[in-house]
This record gives sequence, structure tokens and C-alpha cells, in this order.
Amino acid sequence: MRRPVREAVAGDALVAETGRCHAEGRARALWQEYCRLHDLVIKFVAGHELCRRLMQIPGVGPVAALSFVTAIDDPSRFKRSRDVAAYFGLTSRRWQSGSSIDVQGRISKAGDGDVRRAALRGGKARC
Repeated sequence: MRRPVREAVAGDALVAETGRCHAEGRARALWQEYCRLHDLVIKFVAGHELCRRLMQIPGVGPVAALSFVTAIDDPSRFKRSRDVAAYFGLTSRRWQSGSSIDVQGRISKAGDGDVRRAALRGGKARC
């Protein structure tokens, strides 16, 4: 239970316990549904050859592989592999001013954020 709710029901033990049970039950149900969804993703990825190949890369799990494959969809859309990096926003920012200033900064993050997040998180939650 959140703090404002706990403070509101602090004087009534029965209501406080009822709220705690409700919150625990909701969290347990959400976790069970997450695990079911995660199992479905793993089953799908196990049957997809490209996802299995991507998961051979260290740090790439089923969610990251599936995110990448669904974001690319049709590889013929890209002329060069460099274009894929730009599509995901994995190119460095550049500040240029004439011929004297040329600074490369951090990643631009202008592309598909879902794939970047899946790749960076690496799937920490386990069922």
C-alpha cells in the first residue's frame, strides 16, 4: 500500500489489513500475468530462427531479440548496415560550424526508443 493510504487507515486495523491483502493480491496477479506473457515471448522466440541467432550475442535476451526483429521487419528497406544504427538513433550527434568546429557528442537517440531500452535493460526480471 502507498503511504497516503496507510496513513488514512492507520486507526482501523481491519481496513488496513484488508487494503494490504488487496495490494498483495493485485501484485501477485500482475506478476503471474507477466510470467505468462514472458513464457509466450520465449516460446515464440524459440521458434524464430533469426531471434535465436541474435540471442547468441552476449547480453541479448528474448525481448531484445524480438524487439530488434520486429523493428527492422524488412531488411531490404536499408541500403547499408549503418542506416540501421541511424534508424535506432545510435549515431553520434555532431555540432558543426564552418570548417573550424566539428564536435561529436553523445548518441542522438532520435530513433526507435523501444529497441534501445530493450537492448540496454537486458531483461532483468525473471519468472
